[in-house]
Amino acid sequence: MSHSLSLLFYIKKSKADEHGKANIYMRITVDGRRAECSVSRKVKLNEWNSKTQLALGNSMVAQEINRELGVIKNKIYGIQQQFQREEKEYTAIDLRDTYLGKDKTRKMLLEIFQEHNDKVESLIGKDFSAGTAERYRTCKKHVGEFIKKKYKKNDITVKDVNHQFINGFEYYLKTTRKCAHNSAIKYITNFKKIIRIAHANDWIDKDPFLHWKGKLKIVDREFLTQEEIQKLINKELKMERLDQVRDIFIFCCFTGLAYADIKKLTKDDVVIGVDGEQWVKTRRTKTDTRSNIPILPIAQTIIEKYKDNELMKIKNLVLPVLSNQKMNAYIKEIADLCGITKNLTFHLARHTFATTVTLSNGVPIESVSKMLGHTNLKTTQHYAKILDMKVSKDMAILRSKFK
Repeated sequence: MSHSLSLLFYIKKSKADEHGKANIYMRITVDGRRAECSVSRKVKLNEWNSKTQLALGNSMVAQEINRELGVIKNKIYGIQQQFQREEKEYTAIDLRDTYLGKDKTRKMLLEIFQEHNDKVESLIGKDFSAGTAERYRTCKKHVGEFIKKKYKKNDITVKDVNHQFINGFEYYLKTTRKCAHNSAIKYITNFKKIIRIAHANDWIDKDPFLHWKGKLKIVDREFLTQEEIQKLINKELKMERLDQVRDIFIFCCFTGLAYADIKKLTKDDVVIGVDGEQWVKTRRTKTDTRSNIPILPIAQTIIEKYKDNELMKIKNLVLPVLSNQKMNAYIKEIADLCGITKNLTFHLARHTFATTVTLSNGVPIESVSKMLGHTNLKTTQHYAKILDMKVSKDMAILRSKFK
């Protein structure tokens, strides 16, 4: 993309020294935006022609100054042509900094993002999960589309990211992309990591996120009641695929395992615990924390149902889990058949384990947190806040004492 470029050489008469000499400055203007710097030469006030932007006279000093100004002008135009050949976007500041040798690491935002994402991809299964890599890929895509919409460019320099850019990106996510508040904040938090990398490498002078505060809204998580769980269990499903998905969903309701964890659950993860009963002992895909879960009778029945499945024997897996997309689609179909109006997703099973199955039955929140593999008890406390039924039962006990 071509830009309008103009150069101006001038002096500041008010800043002349005691000998009547003033510094010569260069002003670079690209598309109406300016950048200035001194050319490290001085000239007497009465020996400068502001119209020609040259030193007056034929003296050796005047000729030397004028030659140097011509060389500087050629350098600036040369830098511009180089940027255009490389098809890189540039500003007046970029031209000035490159001329001064300050911009040896002129970094483009999406290039930095892609370098980061490539590293994340190479560390899947070690430091990162596939889901984390996918979130960063999606975030980069959203940033790229925002740049095209807002700036009509394919990329911008990381120096162009400021507080206004961040607020604009948040607005874009919530309006154009129709993201909910929490989803938008999570994308911006992912993007924040890229800017922190740029700041740590001195590619930008200050962190534009310094005065940005993104606060997640507390969302009341839906869960199934005991009656709704019973409806699912009792429902006769004639289609094998639905019966299979129902079994896995119920298994997760009684173990609290997330989709990623149940999909990779092997028979080696089912072990005899300290109480002589069977436990699930696995590491969470999301946080790499340990989850130790005693297997309740209904979950044990489901394990037994699939233990002779030939495909499960070959893969050494516990249950035949389909893709996340299919699991979510089928569980909604099952909900309709059971007359359950809640928006069922596979992850709702995990919420159900935390609330209906454990907390509402008096299991201490510390034990629930450990079984869920939470790294912070505050995460588990979100479930406790919505258990009105538990509060009702506790108060009923208290009420009876006062009677």
